[in-house]
Amino acid sequence: MQHVQSFTPSPENSRAFRDALGMFGTGVTVVTTASAQGPVGMTANSFSSVSMDPPLVLWSPAKASRRFAHFANATHFAIHVLSHEQDAVCHGFARSHDIFDRLDWTEGRDGTPLIEGCLSRFECRMSALHDAGDHAIVVGEVLRATMTDGAPLLFYRGRIGDFAQRA
Repeated sequence: MQHVQSFTPSPENSRAFRDALGMFGTGVTVVTTASAQGPVGMTANSFSSVSMDPPLVLWSPAKASRRFAHFANATHFAIHVLSHEQDAVCHGFARSHDIFDRLDWTEGRDGTPLIEGCLSRFECRMSALHDAGDHAIVVGEVLRATMTDGAPLLFYRGRIGDFAQRA
């Protein structure tokens, strides 16, 4: 018999709420922008399409992040959908501010750092920034998109992995 847990999210059961959210498998992205201190990036799995016309996407950075202000003040940014071969890139941005020193990247038309080897990449102009509790919702208008074939890097139940295809 399956154990079903039902609860009202609160500070006392924040771990259970986080675990419930983790049941939704997502792709893994790295979002980058330029700053006065150089290129900045952060790992995020809170990415979604919003609109086809105009082409809009969103992501949600944590306000508590040391890098939050760079993105809240950015005019342009890029969202990189990581391939299953880029787990080191994912972990690198989650832990380090100098990961660009070890990456294959170029500078985009708007000065945005662009990571090579991703499944897809969305170069965006900031469209809106909305308050959303301990996070913000960043909406970007997609100016350019790039894609290639490959398998995604996925986040599920607090773990990073790849997609196993069935025969």
